[in-house]
Amino acid sequence: MSPWSLPRPVGDRAPLSSIRAVTRSGSLLYVTQCAPYLTGMAGVHGVLPQSAIGVAEVASAAGLDTRVVNDVRDLEPGAIASARVVALFTIGETPWRDDQKAELLDGVRAGRTSIVAIHAATDSCYGWDDYGQLVGARFDGHPWTQDVELDVLEPSHPALRHLGPTWRMRDEVYQFRDLRPDARILLRVPDDQLDHTVPGAKRPAFGFPLSWCFTEGSGRVFSTTLGHFPHAWELPGYLDHLAGGLAWTLGDGD
Repeated sequence: MSPWSLPRPVGDRAPLSSIRAVTRSGSLLYVTQCAPYLTGMAGVHGVLPQSAIGVAEVASAAGLDTRVVNDVRDLEPGAIASARVVALFTIGETPWRDDQKAELLDGVRAGRTSIVAIHAATDSCYGWDDYGQLVGARFDGHPWTQDVELDVLEPSHPALRHLGPTWRMRDEVYQFRDLRPDARILLRVPDDQLDHTVPGAKRPAFGFPLSWCFTEGSGRVFSTTLGHFPHAWELPGYLDHLAGGLAWTLGDGD
């Protein structure tokens, strides 16, 4: 069992605002594994234990039990197939077995499994070609760490309906390659808020999105790259963003 495995909260619990009345039974499997890259060591995010508590709160409000695992090699056969949602905060080459990869791909495409990708999940599994399609894009550096005024592009989306037209956050600003053409961009950093002369900066044609969603087969995938710093996990607004994204993967909204 992971040292971060959490019991489901007990007692009366008002749902988070973004989840509304959409609740489901089942489980959410939260994978928080750090593994070496193909090219060397991966940094460890100190926020992972805190994020596990936040994800468990969000999942509980949606009627889901949470299981946290920090090494996918500890999962028994069928664990992925039995999860209603697989949430990922992974870094480096997660050592998925072939049967686990098949369970995840088949589950999503059949609509049995949803994916919630958090922060560094896009910076993972470069040796697995299908993984980039499962999370929507590939990490391509983060030249900036700063305050940004994010454009809220779909205000009626469950992950955003608690926000105004913009959202001020301090976080790492990722840039991406290979964003799926069918990804619906939810949050984006305006170009003029970034210094494009810093080392490593490059502007893709789709700009600088930090959250998106899409369907893969009959399944739904939500991604947010916010959540690097502990303060994000202390903000109800961030948890509402995550809760709304989870609710969307469970069928709330178009």
